[in-house]
Amino acid sequence: MRVILLGAPGAGKGTQALRLKEKYQIPQLSSGDMLRAAVEARTPAGISAKAIMDKGGLVPDETVVGIVAERIEAPDAEAGFILDGFPRTVRQAQALDKLLAAKNMALDSVIELEVDDAALLGRIAKRASETLASGGTVRADDNPEAFEVRLSAYHAQTAPVSEYYRQRGLLKTVDGMASVDDVASAIEQLIDR
Repeated sequence: MRVILLGAPGAGKGTQALRLKEKYQIPQLSSGDMLRAAVEARTPAGISAKAIMDKGGLVPDETVVGIVAERIEAPDAEAGFILDGFPRTVRQAQALDKLLAAKNMALDSVIELEVDDAALLGRIAKRASETLASGGTVRADDNPEAFEVRLSAYHAQTAPVSEYYRQRGLLKTVDGMASVDDVASAIEQLIDR
């Protein structure tokens, strides 16, 4: 099973991807996590991506596609995977299509979590305060200024990805404003059809 979760920053893609990972025993492939790991490991791609990520910008397509291509070849992704935060542009979606076709693979579902922009700002603020309360470090891109940049970039560059998949008959939508459990249930119903 190969699934893409789409939605604005803070829509709950990561939360839902973790639930799917546990239920279906396939890895969650978060481009953000993969990029942050590259930054932490101080790889060349990580170093070049760090300054862009800290400002809430999008890392160049070639870098992200290369990281994803390597990751889906890992043994734990043989039975499938959940892409969380990728593709972020139509160009990345097209590159993913080519990548999967070259490996004789296809997507099973593309699910978009539809949410309200104003509610997203509240979710990001809550996530930052919970992280601080638990003694963690708030991600550089989880501050209000960077979030506004991320949301603007989402609407300009990532929202068109939904239409790309809609035209291919793959896009399904879920009300991302519902409770975490209700969103999870709706996603599972779509996947299990």
